[in-house]
Amino acid sequence: MYNVKIFFYYPFHSGYHIKNALLSIRFPEQLILFYIANHLKKPYLYFHMKKRKKKKFQHRIEVTALKSVMFWIWILPLHTLHQLADCMGWFVFSVLRIRYRVVMANLAHAFPEKSERERKRIALRCYQNFAKTTFEFIRFPVTKRKDVFSHCEIHGLEHLDSALKRGKGALVISGHFGNWELIGAVLAHLNYPISLLVGKQRNRIADNIINRHRMSMGVDIIKMGISVRNAIKALRNNRFVAFLSDQNARKQGVFVDFFGKKASTPPGAAAFSLKTGAPILFFFFIRLPRGRYKLTFHPFIFDHLEGLAPDHLVEVTQAYTKLLEDTIRLYPDQYFWMHRRWKKRPPEEKLKNRQTTKN
Repeated sequence: MYNVKIFFYYPFHSGYHIKNALLSIRFPEQLILFYIANHLKKPYLYFHMKKRKKKKFQHRIEVTALKSVMFWIWILPLHTLHQLADCMGWFVFSVLRIRYRVVMANLAHAFPEKSERERKRIALRCYQNFAKTTFEFIRFPVTKRKDVFSHCEIHGLEHLDSALKRGKGALVISGHFGNWELIGAVLAHLNYPISLLVGKQRNRIADNIINRHRMSMGVDIIKMGISVRNAIKALRNNRFVAFLSDQNARKQGVFVDFFGKKASTPPGAAAFSLKTGAPILFFFFIRLPRGRYKLTFHPFIFDHLEGLAPDHLVEVTQAYTKLLEDTIRLYPDQYFWMHRRWKKRPPEEKLKNRQTTKN
């Protein structure tokens, strides 16, 4: 059975009208598509589907490579993996130079007072930290929660207990900082009711593998999209809902100050908090030497705000974004600088730039 999405183009006076049809094909895919494309005299139809098939093949290659890497990461000791991660981080940063310009531009904006040499050191350690985080995440199926917990020093658990006493659950959020993926393992080990709100990867097979890794630590998964209503349901059942809230949200975001420049930021945490009355617990999973971590929780309660007014969303989002910035200044190498954080610009800034250009 092949589910194929086909595009039919009908010419109109004002351009083209696109109609989508979903066909269920029980015969060899290429032969049927070739027949349809030629019968309709639409050769681009066949090549469109051929491109999709090529993409699926690419996804299979990616998954095969991932599974091959997983095997070696599972059998190697953690300290060896950390050494390998340092080498890989250096190679990606210095030789392959993946996202090099993005990282250096972000650091130049965030730390103009630092020299180019200092920013390069921060960037290198950023790549190495991300490699360690990736390896540690891949090891989840062979990692025991108690082992993760035994390597952590935790500050602020009383805030989690206070949130549970309020009976409205809590939003446990953070940025791409340290090893953010370990939060589920630690809270599940301490028997806190925890659900992870996660995005969807383009590669569906890889997406399923990633979520199975997360669930292996004893957490529930809530996928973003229509299932977001399940996050509200979880909060009303006095559960913790954990997710990240620090990347460019494009048109859907609210603009708040981040290192002195407006950045489009997801308003989801603010909206959930204002709608349900659940407090926000912002956490940091800070990497320490010798494979240890420090986990801290910082509470935000906004009982004085009522309703989902735009200025309320901005106030809440700005509050925890400022905390994230302050902590990044202390540990700049543990933040994920590969992301184009300031890509989306506010409308008023665009208008000002246009006026300046005209003048």
